[in-house]
Amino acid sequence: MGEAPVMFEEDLHKNISNGTRSVSMAYEAVVAVANKQYLVGSTDESGSSIGVLALDQTTSKWITPVVLGDKPKICMDLSVIILNEERILVIRRDAASEDSIWFLELNTKFVRDQSQALETEVVSWSKGVIGDDLKPVVISGPSGVGKGTLISKLMDDFPTKFGFSVSHTTRAPRQNEQNGVHYHFSVRSDMEKDIKDGKFLEYALVHDNLYGTSVEAVEVVADAGKRCILDIDVQGARQVRASPLGAKFIFIRPPSFAELENRLRARGTETEEQVQKRLRNAKAEIEQGLSSGIFDHILENDDLEVCYRNLKKLLGLDVTPDVCRTSPVTEPHLRMNHLAENVDGHFVVDYKNNKFVLDMSCIRGGAPGRTRGVKLHPMSNGGCQTD
Repeated sequence: MGEAPVMFEEDLHKNISNGTRSVSMAYEAVVAVANKQYLVGSTDESGSSIGVLALDQTTSKWITPVVLGDKPKICMDLSVIILNEERILVIRRDAASEDSIWFLELNTKFVRDQSQALETEVVSWSKGVIGDDLKPVVISGPSGVGKGTLISKLMDDFPTKFGFSVSHTTRAPRQNEQNGVHYHFSVRSDMEKDIKDGKFLEYALVHDNLYGTSVEAVEVVADAGKRCILDIDVQGARQVRASPLGAKFIFIRPPSFAELENRLRARGTETEEQVQKRLRNAKAEIEQGLSSGIFDHILENDDLEVCYRNLKKLLGLDVTPDVCRTSPVTEPHLRMNHLAENVDGHFVVDYKNNKFVLDMSCIRGGAPGRTRGVKLHPMSNGGCQTD
């Protein structure tokens, strides 16, 4: 680890030829990682966010990479620190703490996958979040198994603890359906582009329409201080398991296939053809759910109340439901005036003559979502205070 080898007090304006055109960029820091030098600057081509250029030292050619993720806004005062060959830490020193910590991913799995898919150089921004949040929960199970009822009970009993991700779809809204509430109703070309850019955790084509869960839909719930619940099928769970999202995976199974068939028929709302189709799909879902290795836990829903109690135990919930709504706890607002590396690999932040340790040892997640688990510890007598 180490601070960027070059740190500029004022913007230096350069016209850099990449062989095809001239790129005008004001930059504050240059950092060398592996065989490339990255220029992290105050402007990109849009003039609204921090830009990135790269110099391939093996070919001496400048590269303008494709920059993915939510981009930090333009800033005239940056600190740049190498964390490892996968990512660098960028501190916007003129911003409050909730918008000051960013990670530029250079060689993470997400970046490598996108670089291969797009056949070009790729980097990606990920916003750093101070503090740790609980893992999202993926709940899957065949139609008729009762997972919707279980999720509704969780949401009713613990409204301040859980939030539901709103899926995207390219189908038209039905009567009384509201955009952003029931679904995010999307233009197909836009959704296809976002899928290609890695902005979706999972997606599927159903009856000629796309359905999927975006990274942002999950992050919106987490940013509100709640634990996100994803109600998706086994195919979607498989995609989420392969994504950077660290989640808890729970499969709900029926006591028997015959009981599941009885429940589906008891609804009395579908034709025999529709029932048979649901049964075929349910059989495949159960086989995959029990044998795929995707799921961390498997719960049998023979008795709804017993299954609900077991689900709450898995999620570490108290038996007493929420009795009032509370606001999520937030970290103090700091403006990062100075950043230096500590001997133990953590970073010291100076704020009005008070020192804090910025701890990156337990970060998780990352592009295309947030990087969570950044810790901020007050220092006393030259050491880090612990709880």
